[in-house]
Amino acid sequence: MTVRFCVSTATVAAFAAVLAWAPAPAMAQSAAAKASSTVIPRLPNGKPDFNGMWDRPRVQDISKPVEECGSGSKGCKSEPGEIVMTDWGKEQFTAKNKFDYAGYCQPWGYTRATQTEYPVELMQTPDRVAILWESNNVFHMVPTDGRDHPKNQDPTWMGNSVGHYEGDTLVIDTTNFNGKTWLDTAQHPSSDQLHVVERFQYIDSDHLSYQVTWEDPKAYTKPIRNNRVFTRMQKGSEIMEWWCMENNRDMLQGHMVGSQRPPE
Repeated sequence: MTVRFCVSTATVAAFAAVLAWAPAPAMAQSAAAKASSTVIPRLPNGKPDFNGMWDRPRVQDISKPVEECGSGSKGCKSEPGEIVMTDWGKEQFTAKNKFDYAGYCQPWGYTRATQTEYPVELMQTPDRVAILWESNNVFHMVPTDGRDHPKNQDPTWMGNSVGHYEGDTLVIDTTNFNGKTWLDTAQHPSSDQLHVVERFQYIDSDHLSYQVTWEDPKAYTKPIRNNRVFTRMQKGSEIMEWWCMENNRDMLQGHMVGSQRPPE
């Protein structure tokens, strides 16, 4: 397993101070105003060009602020939103000895993969965006050619995504989840009713405004939103090889906390 820093992905960080953040609408308006007056890379068709390696805040708990990049770059941050759970959501969140599917090398899922400290590479063409995560070396395809979500598709760990542009903002809409994943390492639950909307927009040529909204009426009484900043990594940065099973002694030697086998 390749690790860029000596940080356990199973440990939830405790933050000693609460950072002061601008309200979400003001943050989004500020990013839009700055992007409109900044020269940003563009595809031949005029759409913003998000191709590149991006460092992100490591968000172990989506209810807490973060002000650093997971892989050592400068400028990343995450502004949390309010979380109000349903009775079902509270029951899932407070359950003891929960099975950590990621610790057993099952897929992290689309939402939890977005919270890791490892870099992500975006590969973009006029009609498609590929998201390449270093964590577990997984990828996800997002068509931007105007299609809608397919009907009667089997639910999956990563869900089904479709994208479109609203001016200079790339909007990714993802549904069709299997309900087996958490939103973060803090174990905020999700269900098969989860709906994720992400918005990517340039702040300047080296920083992205990233807004993610989770809507899951089975687990939460209202949508949850995080506002984040991604930083472009240094030229020459590449995705490293990262395998969950390699030297995973906690799993191979039976030291996992909680349930020792996947639920039936």
